[in-house]
Amino acid sequence: MSGIIEGGELRARLGEVGELAAGKSLKRLDKYTKAYIARSPFLCIGTADASGNADVSPRGDPPGFVRIIDDETLIIPDRPGNNRADTMLNILANPKIGLLFMIPGIDDTVRVNGKAEIIDDSAALAPTAVNGKAPKLGIKIKVEEVFFHCAKAFRRSKLWDPSTHENRGFLPGLARIVMEQIRACEVAVAEANVVEASIQEDYEKKLY
Repeated sequence: MSGIIEGGELRARLGEVGELAAGKSLKRLDKYTKAYIARSPFLCIGTADASGNADVSPRGDPPGFVRIIDDETLIIPDRPGNNRADTMLNILANPKIGLLFMIPGIDDTVRVNGKAEIIDDSAALAPTAVNGKAPKLGIKIKVEEVFFHCAKAFRRSKLWDPSTHENRGFLPGLARIVMEQIRACEVAVAEANVVEASIQEDYEKKLY
C-alpha cells in the first residue's frame, strides 16, 4: 500500500502544468465565460465554514438564472428550500466560494472562484424572478478567478449520454431513504408513501 503524498512530491508525480492550462485563468469574466454562464441552468457551489469544513450544494433554474452584473460580479438567486442554509451559513463565516457551471449536452464547464456575500437587495434580485416571484435573498459573488475546464471528466463518465442513464428503480423514494437514515430502521412503505406524496406536492407547488 502506497504512502501519503507530501506537498513536494505531488508536482514530481504529476509533471509540469501545460501552457494552456497554466495560462487560462482569468481575473474577470470575458465574452466566452459570460456566454456560457448566460446559458447555464445548473451549477454547484463549494463553500467552507470558518474551520474549513467543506460543503457542495447544487443550484438550478431556467438557463441564465445567474445574473451577470459586470465583468467581476454575479448574483445567484436563492429559491425556497429546506432552510438548512448550509451555503449561506458558510458564507457568513468564510466568504471564499467556488462555482462550477454546467450546460446539459456540453462537456466543457466553467469554474469561478471568488468572494461571496448574502444580499436582500430587491432591485438587484427582481430581474431573477420566476413566475412573478422574486427571491428574498441572493448570493453576490466578486469574481477573482474564472476559467474553462476541459471535457475529460464528462467524456470519461459519459454524463450526458442517454445510453448510460440509470433507472432509479435501485433506490426507493427520497422520503423512505431519509426516514430510515434518521430512524436507523426500516420504515413501512405506506408511511413513507404519505411523506413522499408531500415531497412531490412540494416540488409541484413550491419551487418558487
